[in-house]
Amino acid sequence: MKKILALLSLIVLILGCSSDNVKYKNPYIPNYGFSLTINANLPLYSGLLSAINPILIFDGTSGANGIIVMKMSDTDYRAWEANCPNQYVSSCSQMVITGVNAKCPCDGFEYSLFNGVGINGEGEYTMKPYRVDILGKNLIRVSN
Repeated sequence: MKKILALLSLIVLILGCSSDNVKYKNPYIPNYGFSLTINANLPLYSGLLSAINPILIFDGTSGANGIIVMKMSDTDYRAWEANCPNQYVSSCSQMVITGVNAKCPCDGFEYSLFNGVGINGEGEYTMKPYRVDILGKNLIRVSN
């Protein structure tokens, strides 16, 4: 009887736990592995020389539908999946940069590039973040 009670308590504890409201495990976006080294001194990536100046990188190998990278400071960069968080990969699901936000052309939802959360609480999922490693001055690696 004690074992059954302990087991039921454990099940209730596990089911009652949640990490937080931010949902990064997204069923719409495939989890492709990639690693992209970005040199901001190159013309293609020169937008990253200035803080709060996001760029869209669509090279066919990074992310499911490209990546959006933004420099916050010399020691802080953010990188996000460029596919709309609440849609499967399609021709209209690549997000468009609008200032410091990214907008989905299909459904009109807009997301902050500071934290990946939908503006006005829009959408079920947040933007998918990617890992950023600072390799040197103006040299970073974005990976999954």
